[in-house]
Amino acid sequence: MDAMTSPDAPPARPARPARPVAATPPVPRGVLILVALAAGFVVAFGIHLVSGILGPLFLALVLTIAAFPVRNAMVRRGLPHWLGTLAVVVAIYLGVVGLALLIVVSGAELAGLLPQYADNLTAIVADITNWFAARGVKPEQTQALASSLDLGRASAVLTSLLSDILSLVTNLVFVLALVLFSAMDARGFSETLTTLRTERPAFVSAMGSFTHGTRRYLVVATVFGAIVAVFDTLFLWYIGVPGALLWGVLAFITNYIPNIGFLIGLVPPAILALLDGGWGSFVLVVVVYSVINLIIQSVIQPKVVGDAVGLSALVTILSLVVWSLLIGAVGAVLAIPLTLLVKALLVDVDPDTRWLGGLLGDRPASPS
Repeated sequence: MDAMTSPDAPPARPARPARPVAATPPVPRGVLILVALAAGFVVAFGIHLVSGILGPLFLALVLTIAAFPVRNAMVRRGLPHWLGTLAVVVAIYLGVVGLALLIVVSGAELAGLLPQYADNLTAIVADITNWFAARGVKPEQTQALASSLDLGRASAVLTSLLSDILSLVTNLVFVLALVLFSAMDARGFSETLTTLRTERPAFVSAMGSFTHGTRRYLVVATVFGAIVAVFDTLFLWYIGVPGALLWGVLAFITNYIPNIGFLIGLVPPAILALLDGGWGSFVLVVVVYSVINLIIQSVIQPKVVGDAVGLSALVTILSLVVWSLLIGAVGAVLAIPLTLLVKALLVDVDPDTRWLGGLLGDRPASPS
C-alpha cells in the first residue's frame, strides 16, 4: 500500500497562507516638492559654476540652429553637404567677427573723444550741485555727488568695458570652433532624430519644438532689432550724437534681452548727448528712444514673440532674471532659447507634464 494512503501515515499539514506584502506608503507630495526644489537648486548651482563653458556652448548651438535651414536650402539646390556646411560656417564667422570688430573700433574712438567733454561735465556737475543746494541738500552731500560724477571714472568704466569686449573676442575663437563642430555634426544629429522617431517620438517632438521655437524667436528678435537699430542710428546721427553707429549696434544687440534691453541701450547715448549738447539733447534722446523702443519692443514685439514661441510675458521676465544670474550676459541674451530648451526637456518630452505648458504661455506656439 502506498505510504500516502496508509492509515499510519501522519496527516498532511495544511499550507500556510502567504503573508500579504505590505504596501509601500506613498511619498507625501510636500516631500516630493522639496526634493525637486533641492535638485533644481543643485543643478542651478552647477550651471553657475560652469557658466564660462555653458555660455559659449549654448551660443554656438543657437547659431547652428539658426543657420542650419540655410544649409539645407543650399543642399536642396544641388550643392554638396560639405560645401553647404562650409558656406554657413564662413558666414557665421564673418558676421560675428565683423560685429566684434565694429564694437571694438567704435568704442576705442569713443574713448578718445571723452576727454574733450571734461569742461562740459564740470559745468553740468556744477548745475546739478547748485540745483540740489538750492533745495536744502547739505554741502557735503552735494560734494560727494560731484566727486562721483567724474569723467575719469567714466573713462575707466569704458576702458574696462572695452577690455571685456576684447576678452569676448578671445572667447569667440572657442565659440566659432564649437560652431564649426556643431555644423559638421548637425546632419548626423538630424539623422539620429529621424531614427529615434519610432522609438522615442515624444523626445523627437520636443526637440523639434525647441529648434523651431528658437528659430522663430531669432527671426522675430532680429527683424525688430534691425528696425530699432536703424531708427536709433539715424536719429542719433541727425542730432549729432557721437558714435551713432556704435549705439545702433548696441540697440540691436540689447534687443535680444527681453523687456529691459532698451534701457541698457539708452543710457550710453543719453549720457553722451548730455555731454555733447546739454540737457535739451539729453531729453530729446530719452523721449525719442522711449517712443521708438517702447512702441516696438514693449508693445508690438512681445505680442509677436509670445505668439511665436508660446511663452507669456511673466515667464519671459523670470527667464531673463534666472539665466542672467546663472550664466551672465550670455544668459540674458539667450534667455528665451534657454527657457525653450528647459521646457522641451522637462515639459514637452513627458505626456504627464505637458499640461504645464499652458502655465508657461498665454497660448500654444503658432505653427511654423
